[in-house]
Amino acid sequence: MASNRIRVAKDKAEFVQSLVEGGDYTAPFQTFADVVAFAASLGSRYQKKIPLKEVAQKDPAPIALEIFVSRGYDSLIKLMAISTTKNPNILSPYDLLAQEERIGIFEEYANGGLEILQQELKGAVDYTERLLLILSNERFTEDKSREEFDLSRFL
Repeated sequence: MASNRIRVAKDKAEFVQSLVEGGDYTAPFQTFADVVAFAASLGSRYQKKIPLKEVAQKDPAPIALEIFVSRGYDSLIKLMAISTTKNPNILSPYDLLAQEERIGIFEEYANGGLEILQQELKGAVDYTERLLLILSNERFTEDKSREEFDLSRFL
């Protein structure tokens, strides 16, 4: 595993590209990193981790970790890692194995989230509109079984 790159599954590469390029309509995301971070968040929300079998080599090529850091997603990667492993040592900036594990967890959640997105956006003409509906639905859906702190009241 390349410890300084976030990879996308080969079977999801074309879908990720469609979320950035947009074609005839405005694309919902500006960069591949934005798509992957959103998908990882969605995968984490629904606890859907899918290991990567084959990795896309181009379009999107593995994305440098520095891009995620510059966009502020490094905290997201760390939060997912610690919430999954319950081990604070995974946050060590000096342990390359911990970094690889953090990236692996993030990639698996992103792959799971991309699968969810593919199902939700199937047949949609405008991805942006459908994504807004998904987010709106998530915001106003009350889940009594969740015991976590709900940030939606600040939206």
